[in-house]
Amino acid sequence: MENLITTLEHLLGDSGFGALTMAFYAGRLVLEPAMQNPTIVVITDRNDLDDQLFGTFARCSELLRQNPEQAVDREDLRERLTVSTGHVIFTTIQKFMPPDETRGGVLSDRRNIVVIADEAHRSQYDFVDGFARHMREALPHASFIGFTGTPIEKADANTRAVFGDYISVYDIQRAVEDKATVPIYYESRLAKLGLEDNEKPKIDPDFEEATEGEEVERREKLRTKWAAQEAIVGAEKRLRTIAKDLVHHFERRLEAMDGKAMIGCMSRRICVDLYEEIAKLRPDWSNENDDAGVMKVVMTGAATDGPEWQQHIRDKRRREALGKRFKNAKDPFKVVIVRDMWLTGFDVPSLHTMYVDKPMKGHGLMQAIARVNRVFKDKPGGLVVDYLGIAQELKLALGTYTESGGKGRTALPQEEAVAVMIEKYEVCRGLFHGFDWSAWVSGSPAAKLGLLPNAQEHILKQTDGKNRLLKAVADLSKGFALAVPHDEAIRIRDDVGFFQAVRGVF
Repeated sequence: MENLITTLEHLLGDSGFGALTMAFYAGRLVLEPAMQNPTIVVITDRNDLDDQLFGTFARCSELLRQNPEQAVDREDLRERLTVSTGHVIFTTIQKFMPPDETRGGVLSDRRNIVVIADEAHRSQYDFVDGFARHMREALPHASFIGFTGTPIEKADANTRAVFGDYISVYDIQRAVEDKATVPIYYESRLAKLGLEDNEKPKIDPDFEEATEGEEVERREKLRTKWAAQEAIVGAEKRLRTIAKDLVHHFERRLEAMDGKAMIGCMSRRICVDLYEEIAKLRPDWSNENDDAGVMKVVMTGAATDGPEWQQHIRDKRRREALGKRFKNAKDPFKVVIVRDMWLTGFDVPSLHTMYVDKPMKGHGLMQAIARVNRVFKDKPGGLVVDYLGIAQELKLALGTYTESGGKGRTALPQEEAVAVMIEKYEVCRGLFHGFDWSAWVSGSPAAKLGLLPNAQEHILKQTDGKNRLLKAVADLSKGFALAVPHDEAIRIRDDVGFFQAVRGVF
């Protein structure tokens, strides 16, 4: 174990994490003499994450100096672990569960097995009678490394307690400074909905989230607290109001910045009902054909689902095809409604808006909002739009995150983006001091075009005017894209259009 820690501290330094980073260091570990040709076992707790990581590693075979392997079941995993030469095996933690009491026990007692747990904050904690216990018993002398972007869980179980001290911390602030991610902004839309107090759901902080993970049977999820809250969240009037606000909000976002949106709902029923409400407002967004349409619901199915849900229930192959469509920035598929699928481990760089209408907390919340922080072209940041009132949960999640060594705020208030926008707007106005551009708003198309040469000349008369304008308008455009559809952004929209038009003629 000391060799492992020393080796990793040497290899990792202050690097950031990610699938490619994991592949790089797994390859380094396999080649490290001190590790005596180890076997690397990469663990996840979901099949889709297992497939995703395996695919990434397979594309990095040159880094690994070999092709990774994927275990089919427990017995297959046992056979692969008998090979003493260094290799990389992928499996889910569920495969360590013995099929019966007589077939458990040790899979390998080798000491040069290194288990890398991705998303090390969920199923790796259950040591009483869960997957984690069986994994540790199956590999009693293995070393364990946890990779996580959200090192938080229940009060009595956190990643540090399970895996030991941190080898390296790469935090939100550094990721933004390194331009590995973009900042996330937060906007509450509760006040905009105009709902009565009795129509607004109250989040119970002591209520264990019933909708996380794969869909459970209806008889299991219809517990009293969950059912009562789900009924309020999914009330017809409320969904109709949210649909109207959401459509307006996202269309204004698209005017400023092309991209995609994800909507997180509390239940499959709400996903379907919200889809129908949005489709009433924008019929052209809806299409039952997987290859067409602006909006889709992505969710699992159950045998008891009625015929009205069938168009939204797809097998793995069809969901993967939709995933490819959504990841394609040029594809017209721009809005996806989900309950849990795609809220974690699903990267869409062009995704810039996350609408949250489900109770979330801890790692699940931080994973969800991180869907919008991926770098893409000139995307200045991501926006989380809150329809349920998760501000306190964000604050609590951030508190645990900073206690774990991370720095930087999880999500910045949108007002900060508005303040930056106004600051850049005043810089642009200063460049056009003394120049009348009112015809840009009230004039004819010919009058608008006639403004541009004079505006260009006005800028060129100033010291380094062109370069100052190009930078000022670029900064304003980024601030404007982050602030839309805030009232202040709408107020200056025409002026921003004029500044951008002048910039375009240089």
